[in-house]
Amino acid sequence: MSALLSVMRNELRALVRQRTALAGIVLMVALTVTATVVSLHHVAAAAEHRTRQQAEAQAAFDAQPDRHPHRVVHYGHFVYRLPSALAAFDPGVDPFTGSSMFLEGHRQNTANFGDVMQSSILTRFGQLTPAFVLQILAPLVLIFLGHGLLAQERERGTLRQLMLQGANRRAIVGGKLLALLIIAAAFLLPAALGLGWLAVGAPASALVALGVLAGYTLYLAAWCLVITAVSALLPRRRDALLGMIGGWAVVALLVPRIAPDVAYTAFALPDRLQTEVGIARDLRAMGDSHDPADPYFAGFRQRVLDQYGVERIEDLPVNYKGLLAMEGERLTSTLFNRYAEHSAHIQHEQNALVSRFALLSPVIAIRQLSMAAAATDLRAHLRFMDQAEQHRYGLVQQLNQMQADAVSYADDTASDAGADQRKRVDRAQWQEIPTFHYTPQPPDGVLRSLLWPLLSLLGWALAGALLMGGSIQRLGGMR
Repeated sequence: MSALLSVMRNELRALVRQRTALAGIVLMVALTVTATVVSLHHVAAAAEHRTRQQAEAQAAFDAQPDRHPHRVVHYGHFVYRLPSALAAFDPGVDPFTGSSMFLEGHRQNTANFGDVMQSSILTRFGQLTPAFVLQILAPLVLIFLGHGLLAQERERGTLRQLMLQGANRRAIVGGKLLALLIIAAAFLLPAALGLGWLAVGAPASALVALGVLAGYTLYLAAWCLVITAVSALLPRRRDALLGMIGGWAVVALLVPRIAPDVAYTAFALPDRLQTEVGIARDLRAMGDSHDPADPYFAGFRQRVLDQYGVERIEDLPVNYKGLLAMEGERLTSTLFNRYAEHSAHIQHEQNALVSRFALLSPVIAIRQLSMAAAATDLRAHLRFMDQAEQHRYGLVQQLNQMQADAVSYADDTASDAGADQRKRVDRAQWQEIPTFHYTPQPPDGVLRSLLWPLLSLLGWALAGALLMGGSIQRLGGMR
């Protein structure tokens, strides 16, 4: 143990004495601190902005004057999703998908106002977040710092000297690995403190934050193990550096870029135009509520008359136009939901295929874990879409019911001078409609979603340990 610690101290001392290495360590720590602080500020500002926008949208909706309920249906309403407690760590897909939705009758919209669509095109190439720094930049810096851990000893012929001083192969390799792990821990520390700060503000997310910290610890440890092993296997620093940079480019850049394309090819997702055409076709086949001769709605009218035991629409105790609007919204919403569920199923299939690429790249695994923990992944996005649609449907149907109960059929079909005033409903009715509140996935559900990425990262760490064990055996000619 004393030999191992001695090798570790000597390696750290040597790295600190090298200006290039010291500058890289300081720069990387500063970059992580900057990314953490900037992300915390950005998410706090986003939460404040969305809260304010939601309050303004709700105030505008409540401030509508007395009017016909169906006009309120078409007036629409905005709803927003507040960022999760850990969203500052990894923005995930939110900058691309958006976090607000416009709700209106007879339509099912998608989320909008994503950061990427409103910012510079450079935003598409990655944001300065703790996740980006630790996933992409930290391994690269570790490669530059650690590629010569053992290769330079072999080049200089000093490896045998260390052995003669009483250090065996395991102590030498283990000490140098421990030094690299300490540097990796320094990179991780600012982000860990940021996670702790976020967890203090949301105690329910404390276990999730620990899961994220465990995932990044395994991720950086796997890189350190592989870097040390390759440095021991290759006899020259140049070969070790070029080989590891090539490997980093493949697993950190190439595989994560190819995986979504493979998933899209395997599970093609209909585009917006195809979906709109399909919905329009199915709507025509469904029937026309404005056509008295339409078979389906003629049958619906007869069922309503039979239910109330009357012969004419005018004799109904409720406004038939309101009932008709409710039935039309029910049918169209069922159709919209069928298309949305089909799209969500394909996206889940795509995401599942991408997750399998974690066998080729630990970056895939850590991204899956990071986004799931931050509630900025596909599952969280679709959850928001589903809850917003449920709110939209309830809102529209409540207004349609209001038309059926508060506006008479005679007034609704009248065209005299005072008819417009008689069709209006008191504005106080709008304020009784429930407001939208997004419910995130419970922490236990989030923890379950972290299990597979954690196991993948553990597998990569074990593979790195096995590789390093093999490299120790190949340091031939030494004890």
